[in-house]
Parts: sequence; C-alpha cells; structure tokens
Amino acid sequence: METAVEQVAAVSPFLLIPFVLMLLSIAIGPVVAEHWWEKNVNKLIVALVLGIPTAIILISQGFGHELQHQVVFDYIPFVLLLGGLFTVTGGIRLSGDIRATPGVNTLFLAIGAILASLMGTTGAAMLLIRPLLETNKQRKHTVHTVLFFIAIVANAGGLLTPLGDPPLFLLYLRGAPFTWFLKLAPEAFIIDVVLLAVYYITDRINYAKEDVKDLMRDKTEVQPLRLQGSLNFIWLLGIVFAVAFINEQYIEVMKTGSPYWKFLREGAIILMMILSLITTKRQVREANRFTWDPILEVAFLFIGIFITMTPALIFLQEHAPTLGLSTPLHFFFATGALSGFLDNAPTALAFHSVASGLPAADLPYVAGIPEILLKAISMGAVLFGSMTYIGNGPNFMVKAIAEAEGIKMPSFFAYMYKFSLIILLPLFAIIGFIFLY
Repeated sequence: METAVEQVAAVSPFLLIPFVLMLLSIAIGPVVAEHWWEKNVNKLIVALVLGIPTAIILISQGFGHELQHQVVFDYIPFVLLLGGLFTVTGGIRLSGDIRATPGVNTLFLAIGAILASLMGTTGAAMLLIRPLLETNKQRKHTVHTVLFFIAIVANAGGLLTPLGDPPLFLLYLRGAPFTWFLKLAPEAFIIDVVLLAVYYITDRINYAKEDVKDLMRDKTEVQPLRLQGSLNFIWLLGIVFAVAFINEQYIEVMKTGSPYWKFLREGAIILMMILSLITTKRQVREANRFTWDPILEVAFLFIGIFITMTPALIFLQEHAPTLGLSTPLHFFFATGALSGFLDNAPTALAFHSVASGLPAADLPYVAGIPEILLKAISMGAVLFGSMTYIGNGPNFMVKAIAEAEGIKMPSFFAYMYKFSLIILLPLFAIIGFIFLY
C-alpha cells in the first residue's frame, strides 16, 4: 500500500489546472459573460465540466479516499450549514423605516456585527440589508453605508464562531473546537470598533451634505420596526446547538463508529430547515423575496471547487516546506491576498494544508497545525474576504440588493481603489502586525 507521501508526490502540477480554471471562471464569468453566468445551470455545467474529469483522474491514480473526504465530509456539511442558515434566516423579516441618522446607521452595523457570528454573515446580511436601505431611502448619499455594511456585517463580524463565516466552518471540520474561535475576540473587537468609528465619521460628513428637504422627509416618514417570523430564532438556536454540541467531543459514536455517524449534525440542521419551512408564513418569505437561487448557486459552484481543490490541497501539503511560508504574518497576508480575489472558504483550506505540511514545531497545535498559524489563516480568510465583491458570498448579494433599490454601487475595481485599498487594507495590516508579529 502506498504511503501518504508517495501518493502526494504522484500528484502532477497539471492536475491543479482545473482548480485554477474553476476560480478564474468565478472571477471572470460575471464580467465577460454576465447574462450567461447569471443562470445557475450554467454554473453547474462549468463545475461538472471541470470537476468530473478531475474526479476520474484522482480515482484512477489512487486518490479516491481524499476525494471522498472532500466531497462527502467537507462539501456536504458545508452546503447543508449554509442552506440551514439561509433557510431559517429567510423566514425572519425585519421591516420598518426609522430616522437615518449617523447614530442609527452605526447601530444597525454594530448589531449586524454581533449577529454575524451567531447566524452567519449571510444570514445577518440578508436580515438587515433591506431594513437598512429602507431606513436610508430618503437620503441620497448612501453608497458608503453599503460598503461598510459589506466590510462589517458580511465579513469581519463573522470572526468568532464556525457559524460566522464559511472558512471558519471548514476549519472547524478540520478539528478546530467550536469555542476556539472566541480567542479571536480581541482582534474582532478592535476591527469592528475601528470600522464603526470610521463609518460614523464618514456618515456624519455625508449627512451634512444631504438636502434639508430630504432630511425632513426622513424625519416625518417614519414607520416603527416590525419583526415577523420570530419563531425561526428557535430553529436558528437549534442549528447553533447542533454545530456546537453534535460532534466527536460530546458524542463518542461519532468518533469511534462509522464515519457516517458524523452526519448526525447535518440531520439536526435539516430538521431545523424543515421546521422553519413548515412554521413560517408564506407571506413572510415572499416579503423577503426569498428564493432558492442563492443557495443553489453556492451548491453548484462549490461542488466544482471542492472536487478540483482536492489535488491542490494534496500538492500544497506535500510542497509546503518549499513555499517559503513560515511565520504567522506570511500566512495572514498570503491567505488574505488569495481570499480577496478568490473565495475565502477554499483559500482557508488550502493554507491549512500548507501549514499541516510544515515540519513539526514546539508550539501548541490546534486542528493539526500550530495554533498561531490557525489564528493567522482564520483572520486572513475572514477579514480579506471584504477586499473585493468576490471575496465572500454575501458581498455580491448585498451589492445586488442595493442596486435593485436604485443605489449606484462602484464597479469591481472602483470598490477596491475607492474603499478597500484605502480603508480596509491599512487597518487589516495594522491588526496583523499587532497580533501576529
């Protein structure tokens, strides 16, 4: 029987090409073939065209076990968690129109930052973006609010639990304890507070530019906030408990029995989804414009990503000592650089594989890698996911909703040179040097 090293060494660099093409299609597809790429079935076609040949080659070369682990024990839990959060939060509707003062808007973002780690960045973003836009509909200067919303609610706020952001959940599946991510609380607190402070100042400046008539309309056209579908918070809590407690740490059979006992957690999540669909009024989901398209898009794209990523992960693990990555800052900025321009979930797994392939060190280990490197990878993946629209799934969803409400959002590159490069990158770099140097 071949050893793991012998198997890894047999992976040809050419087998990395489908993964590169898969990621390039995600980055370039919306730009060069916008209308064709909008259809989920076309995304699935791309995923299968690149994924099926890769899977056949992997199996024929003896890597079927690695492929099975990626698809069965990483991809399925990943999609079901996102699907569960998406379904349950899609049944919660917050409506109303209160005054759009800088203080109120900052409070919206602060609440979103807290909710992001509890219900996921996708759930928190979808819950709050529409009432935030409704609150600001009388104002003309609102683009900055959406940009900071993407940075805080759709990304940085999800740093504290595996529920918060997809890369953290995948690292949780790699062995990081559920509560370990709370160790990132100091970094998360500083980042969120600084971003909220910068936003508040920015919004005060823009508030002063508003027409007096618009501000008077904002003051008089007030509707109290109203919450519908609140029963879904119980099902959301069920998902939180499923992820936190239905695992090998608490249920012995999930560790010693058949590998498929691991799906007890996913079974509980599916149950919460079903209960949400049964108990939520159809009118609530319709008011939220709830459709299955976003989660199908994730499922179709990521089946291709997880399959084509398998040889890349094996290759990276074997060649880790030769990549020149050794310090926490190396991993922080390398993970961040790719997370901004690719999707941050597979990027986190890729650098976890690199870290696991480094020579053993006399350091505390978590999830099979030095704890300080896990910290760097987690921070890099989550924070830098906000550097572009394609860094994290909710980014594009928030942009699309804002544009549907008539807000003229900056283009892909304008987002970077007008916002992320001048505001986010300096802050992230400072945080990295403070906590990882």
